[in-house]
Amino acid sequence: MENTVQAYREVGARAKRDELILAHLPLVRHLVGKLIAQLPTGVDLENLESAGVLGLVEAASHFDPSRGTQFKTYAYARIRGAVLDELRRNSPLPQQILERLAKVQRAYRELIAPVTTEALATATGLSEDDVIDCLAAYRMSRLVSLDNAAEETFSTRLDERQESPDTKTLHSETAELLEKAIASLPERERLMITLYYLEDLRLKEIAKVVGLSESRVSRVLQEAFFQLGEFMRSKGA
Repeated sequence: MENTVQAYREVGARAKRDELILAHLPLVRHLVGKLIAQLPTGVDLENLESAGVLGLVEAASHFDPSRGTQFKTYAYARIRGAVLDELRRNSPLPQQILERLAKVQRAYRELIAPVTTEALATATGLSEDDVIDCLAAYRMSRLVSLDNAAEETFSTRLDERQESPDTKTLHSETAELLEKAIASLPERERLMITLYYLEDLRLKEIAKVVGLSESRVSRVLQEAFFQLGEFMRSKGA
């Protein structure tokens, strides 16, 4: 009898776990769809989603509701950590990108803030798209080097790390300055940043709204991230 009761409990636990997994699969797609906007073009989206699903399965298997934490909150950190682990394992930066990034970093240190991608392109002899791809590569290297997988980086400064604009711990003065930074962006960049951070849209969804390819939207967002960081740096934030 005791064995039968235990068997029923195990079946119930598996059913609950499966329900959690199925109900939160959209969270994996959403998280990866948001994260991909911060990464260089060409990163394998399918592999990242597969890693995210494995993170979700792990979260559902170890979740303890008695601790008072919502499953979505618990799963988010596990999913994101699994995705970043996948990036660490399978997305090494090509040597060509590393060489270009070194040139961009050298030029950046010599230019006066606020630096623009156009100025970096002129100083390095690269195209603006190449510069933006280097900034995205740098952003990825910062993302995957963080110990705290739940933390986001703004990563638009090549010397320092800055919090993401949607971080709840921003002080009011910094938040106000960030609002001014966003307002200073050209209309297209301002729209995309608003859709990304305030409307919480994924890269694919933003591309549909603005009528551009996902790769183009990714580059526009990367440049906007950089411009925001440079605005903040020029104001001493």
